[in-house]
Amino acid sequence: MDIHEMGAFELSAAYARHALSPVEVTQACLTRIAAFDARINAFCHVDDAASLAQAEASQERWLAGTPLSALDGVPVAIKDLLLTKGWPTRRGSLTIEAKGPWLEDAPSVARLREAGAVLIGKTTTPEFGWKGCTDSPLTGVTRNPWDLTRTPGGSSGGSAAALAARLCPLALGTDGGGSIRIPASFTGTYGLKPSFGRVPAWPLSPFGTVAHVGPMSRSVRDSAMLLNIIARPDARDWHGLPTSAEDYPVRAEESLKGRRIAYSPRLGYVTRIVPEVESLVEKAAQRFERMGARVERVDPPGGNPGEIFRTLWWAGAGYLLADLPEQKKALLEIPLRKMADEGAGFALRDYMAANLQRGAYGAGLRQFMETYDFLITPAVATPAFETERLTPLDDDGNAWMAWTPFSFPFNLTQQPAASVNCGFTSQGLPVGLQIVGRMFDDGGVLAASLAYERADPDAAKAPQGY
Repeated sequence: MDIHEMGAFELSAAYARHALSPVEVTQACLTRIAAFDARINAFCHVDDAASLAQAEASQERWLAGTPLSALDGVPVAIKDLLLTKGWPTRRGSLTIEAKGPWLEDAPSVARLREAGAVLIGKTTTPEFGWKGCTDSPLTGVTRNPWDLTRTPGGSSGGSAAALAARLCPLALGTDGGGSIRIPASFTGTYGLKPSFGRVPAWPLSPFGTVAHVGPMSRSVRDSAMLLNIIARPDARDWHGLPTSAEDYPVRAEESLKGRRIAYSPRLGYVTRIVPEVESLVEKAAQRFERMGARVERVDPPGGNPGEIFRTLWWAGAGYLLADLPEQKKALLEIPLRKMADEGAGFALRDYMAANLQRGAYGAGLRQFMETYDFLITPAVATPAFETERLTPLDDDGNAWMAWTPFSFPFNLTQQPAASVNCGFTSQGLPVGLQIVGRMFDDGGVLAASLAYERADPDAAKAPQGY
């Protein structure tokens, strides 16, 4: 297997038997980034010297038989919303200066350093991660390796594009309304939004308790390995869950036989979905039945929570940008500034009401999930669309929410949810299946995802030309 096709699991095994070295693998990643990223634009910061120095230290540990973890020496890309010591975190915005000094790591980045992983670079994001596609005034347009005229989704689009193009084996993403699952769906990669608090975050997102940090990869097993590391505790996150002793790669091997799955193709309220997407997800539901799961077509309670999410997200943008001086506000992407201005005008009463409605919606979903182990839906209502568009639909005032009705509900409920590829459209574009689990059952979602991945004949399909 070529180095660039190897995932974290294969690389770790190769290091253990001295068949490959972290320096070889890191150099291979950097070479591919130099060769291909000019047309994809997945990375906004690469530091060859720093990454190779980390790889050399890892190589010494493997030769001495003292690796720090199974991910020691495995390259990982970091989304540019996550603080990274010594590297700028500009969040896709011209309003943030590169000079730093950048003295701290976010918790997930700190855990990767402690585990000996090689930080291979920072990946592109829309400005402050505000939307579901990846382009920004700072870094320009990021493109989908399956079709360079199309977006990889967002806001973790740079991470997803880097994975799909085989520029690195692992990446970190964040997800406040679908920002891991949307790009995973658009690029045929795997992404997990863990239970809220499972992966510590700091600083906490200005968008509030809808924002999660999670693993992204080309295979489920690799994301399970990454979650083992980044789910370790950090006292800076006061929302952090108690430390779990669960070994996620082991848990991911569980059988689905006899598990109860709720299949909801439209969540009871979605009216607009591309027919090919709906058809592929229907076939995925049937595949679960053939694997021995008990699948029931049923919609969860609560109706459409779009206005709840819109109130909270728009208000978060308003808070985030409220104190920027006017000369910096002039540098913002115009639709983001419009959203922030609208959100800043929301009445406190309306914001508090939305929080109460969110609580009722989340309670209803938790009760619903007492009957089912998993809920499956489309990940996104459309395959990847053309770059530099906010929506493939008519703009109804909700911008990207109009085509992401399946993702943001589970940011409101804080449940674990993943996107795993379930096929391709007639144009050769990937489509994601969303698997939602019970709150705190991240291992269960990984197990359902891995079982599906192993049953999918297209699981190993890759974009050509990279």
